[in-house]
Amino acid sequence: MVFNTGAALLDAIVLAVVSKDENGTYGYKITQDVQQAIDISESTLYPVLRRLLKDNCLEVYDMEFGGRNRRYYKVTNEGMAQLRMYCNEWKKYSKNISNIFVGVE
Repeated sequence: MVFNTGAALLDAIVLAVVSKDENGTYGYKITQDVQQAIDISESTLYPVLRRLLKDNCLEVYDMEFGGRNRRYYKVTNEGMAQLRMYCNEWKKYSKNISNIFVGVE
């Protein structure tokens, strides 16, 4: 993608991806799901997850999987409120940008 993805948009995308599974999801799967929309590496994703944890938008728990602990992330109530705000802002933003491009070929 030629457009830069800012921190707020990354936060919104990660919250949206994690919110799809009510039991939470793990880092590698989050990376795979986010990569369906934007090009992101795990080294970029984990600071986003840490920021969202620090901001109380995510909670984390460990669960054994295949003899190893796997860290799962789950959206908190605060995170859901933040995600709703991001969704509302995105709808306005994307509509305004799309309107600028109407008629341009």
